[in-house]
Amino acid sequence: MKKSPAAPSAPGTRRFGVQACTYRVLPFLVTAALLTGCTAVAGATESTGSSGTSASATAAVAVDTSTTAAEVLAANQQTHDDAADYEWDDADVVAITLDGDSASIDTATAGSASEDTGAVTISGSTVTITAAGTYELSGTIDDGQIVLSSAGEGTVRLILNGVEVSNSTGAALVVSEADEAMIVLAAGSSNSLSDTDSHAEDADANAALYSAADLTITGTGSLDVTGNGNDGITSTDGLIINSGTITVTAVDDGIRGKDYLVVDGGTVTVTAGGDGLKSDHAEDVTRGYISLTGGTIDVTAAGDGVQAVTDVVLSGADVTVQSGGGHTATVSDDVSAKGLKSGVVTVVDGGTLSVDAADDALHSDGTVRIASGEVTLAAGDDGVHADTALDIIGGSTTVTSSYEGLESTAISIGGGTVSVTASDDGLNASSGSTTTAQGGGGGGMDSDGGETITITGGSTVIDAGGDGFDSNGSATMSGGTLVVNGPTNDGNGALDVNGTFTLTGGTLLAAGSAGMAVSPETGSGQTFVAISFDSVQDAGSTVQLVDGSGVVVMAFESIKDFQSVVFSSDELSDGGTYTVYVGGTASGEIADGVYADGDYSAATNATTVTAGVAATGTMGGGGGPR
Repeated sequence: MKKSPAAPSAPGTRRFGVQACTYRVLPFLVTAALLTGCTAVAGATESTGSSGTSASATAAVAVDTSTTAAEVLAANQQTHDDAADYEWDDADVVAITLDGDSASIDTATAGSASEDTGAVTISGSTVTITAAGTYELSGTIDDGQIVLSSAGEGTVRLILNGVEVSNSTGAALVVSEADEAMIVLAAGSSNSLSDTDSHAEDADANAALYSAADLTITGTGSLDVTGNGNDGITSTDGLIINSGTITVTAVDDGIRGKDYLVVDGGTVTVTAGGDGLKSDHAEDVTRGYISLTGGTIDVTAAGDGVQAVTDVVLSGADVTVQSGGGHTATVSDDVSAKGLKSGVVTVVDGGTLSVDAADDALHSDGTVRIASGEVTLAAGDDGVHADTALDIIGGSTTVTSSYEGLESTAISIGGGTVSVTASDDGLNASSGSTTTAQGGGGGGMDSDGGETITITGGSTVIDAGGDGFDSNGSATMSGGTLVVNGPTNDGNGALDVNGTFTLTGGTLLAAGSAGMAVSPETGSGQTFVAISFDSVQDAGSTVQLVDGSGVVVMAFESIKDFQSVVFSSDELSDGGTYTVYVGGTASGEIADGVYADGDYSAATNATTVTAGVAATGTMGGGGGPR
């Protein structure tokens, strides 16, 4: 009888809870130039984290407004996933019973496969399988090993149905050779694998579950893996987790697929003394990637939570990561404790991601792109860091705690909602080679270093202890909403742009200290007002901007002390005079703290301003007309 996991079990057959696999990963062609920021990612270096070793991948990625997770994966090495592997005949199953320090083959239940039981060799507590086929294991080995060593073609399928294997001298389950290998977790079964606490230095099989061939883990049972001596689960080829409840505890890396690691379903929980999920093939730019398309993933790692030499792609899984003890912890300089880390590109295009990292929460040596999904980040360093370009076009991105919120050479926000809380800069366009000093558009103290911030859409709200919106180069805004709750100290500014800050559309509200207050370029397309108060205004104060006919153009409720406010929208008329009131009530919220209307009848007339007149910082760093 042909057994299809997608169909109900027929009478007299057994079901092992296998899901039919509909997932496909297509290769992603890494191109020659990065379109966003126009910079190639060459010689990207990937640190393996706690081991202190490193590998490199030379590549560059084309990212534009049409780039999706599927496109990013489109030219990576195709996975070994094949729907035919999820089907087998019951008559072909060889049943093996493990019994402490020995094992036996149940030929009575092996059906027509009984004549092939020569493919199974039992030597004490070591069971060796040497041919493709389907083998069902049950029982316990107290100190021994399961070995799959098949030189021929075809899949070696191992059904674990209540298996417990421990080994005091090596790995518990080893795939030393196979065309492909599959581990099926029988429905309702609990299984466990644990290895030695000290692998030989020259041992290839240095994980509790080790495979030298492409490996798939599927089924609806559970598997607990304990890597006492090194890694928990390792494949030196590709590794796919299709379903099941997988729990891994390892002294070093949790789950590693060298060519690729794909999690397409199930529940995966990893606790690792090194990196959590990892792919580290560094010689081929189409390999060394991680794809998280489904399931629930929870990683706690002393090193990086999720690390790939090339790409990390999240497109449907629910992922929770803690790395390095979380954002309040401190790790040594030789330990990488980032949440998600890629050497070429990180893409979030669906699913949910929650990261608490001692270092950067979301990191790429090349590009980070957030297209959809829900992202929540807490970081000891940057919330999101991309060496070359950071592009947000959709979804929800919340940085709850960070040193710097979003950092890259080129930052672009075209959609979605972004909320950033940072103890230093909120948005920081920096290449790492330009000295950051105060100054801004229309009068910055430093030269334009070529970095860019581009806002074309979406809603961005920043709460920064340092500069709120900081570009060592230039900045442009043509749409969307940008709200900056900037610094309270005069050594930083809500806006800080070394080159030009061109504003042609959207709604801008930036409030902060007055010492380094700057404003957009005069005559840049959409006018602005720059409000400076004689004294610091208390947090919670309401500021209302009223035109000559008595209509409230803008109302703002501050969450921090402030002394300067820069506001721009298409409601303003260049050269127009506006009255500024402090107090009253606001209504018609546009974005956090920004309102379209208000009642200033009980407010105090504080000052008048003229649209288009640049801010003047009290410390001489303010921006004026160029």
